Amino acid sequence: MPNAAITGWGISVPERVLTNHDLERMVETSDEWIVSRTGIRERRIVSSDDSTTSLATEAARNALAKAGCTADDIDLIVVATATPDDFLVSQACLVQAEIGGNAAAFDVGAACAGFVTALSVGTQFVNGGVYNRALVIGVDTLTRYVDYTDRGTCVLFGDGAGAVVIERTDEKRGLLSTELGADGAGHKHLYVPGWAQLVPESADIFPDTRPHLQMNGREVFKFAVQVMGEAASNSIAKAGLTLEDVDLLIPHQANLRIIDAAARRLQLPMDKVWVNVDRYGNTSAASVPIALAEAADAGALKEGDNVVLVAFGAGLAWAAGLVRWGVAGTSRDAQ
Repeated sequence: MPNAAITGWGISVPERVLTNHDLERMVETSDEWIVSRTGIRERRIVSSDDSTTSLATEAARNALAKAGCTADDIDLIVVATATPDDFLVSQACLVQAEIGGNAAAFDVGAACAGFVTALSVGTQFVNGGVYNRALVIGVDTLTRYVDYTDRGTCVLFGDGAGAVVIERTDEKRGLLSTELGADGAGHKHLYVPGWAQLVPESADIFPDTRPHLQMNGREVFKFAVQVMGEAASNSIAKAGLTLEDVDLLIPHQANLRIIDAAARRLQLPMDKVWVNVDRYGNTSAASVPIALAEAADAGALKEGDNVVLVAFGAGLAWAAGLVRWGVAGTSRDAQ
């Protein structure tokens, strides 16, 4: 059976930086309070010139350039997002309109677990021989639905996009196993009320009535600490590997304490865990692909490395996967 190697990657984040000290002037909080509880020091926030489409498009173009291909080479676009720019048209179609080509295009909705879920979906199409190349994107602009008078949520979130190109290979590369799951009864712990009744097209429409994200932080924390380690462990076992085989863990960047707990569960030292939550906060579906792209660009990944991706989010949903890094056996390998 063929596999789907990751041959290109790219990110896009807004220019605007919102630091903890900025938040001190907006809500009753402090840099010390935020850092001690979350590990976050700053995050990127969309401006009126940004959109889910603009961020996703830039990340996609960066990934295509890294892979050495164009939109015409892509057979499928899968976008994971909870904040599309249009209620009816898929975000994937909006991206395709910007980058060109005629790839099949659709969205996956799994909130912060969305990218790993979308990567699993795209991989199945390539593994099954339906398509040769797919573009998988995780993007969210959740700060447009954050209440900046609620210090329990406004300190957590940032905006951004991350994308990867996956390509058919006969080598054992790409996503080798997946662990997906959900506890729908937990949906009440993390949600945006009224989304189906009021779906603004941009940040400037209905600013006074825009629904805000609601979160039961205690319950989400308990859920995350448990499921992150379990899902990661299961994905490793499904790939026929052990904890000793893991070279790098790339977790959802929601909270440093949750990341620490997952690393302890997997008995991994922190030098084998990629962390950038301090600079971006929780970027939802963009969290894992941004971290993956950063790790790749930093030279932290080499051919044949075993990389665990794991995330959790609203739903309550979770997703984990074991990725064998490298481009062996792909067209890029032959370049």
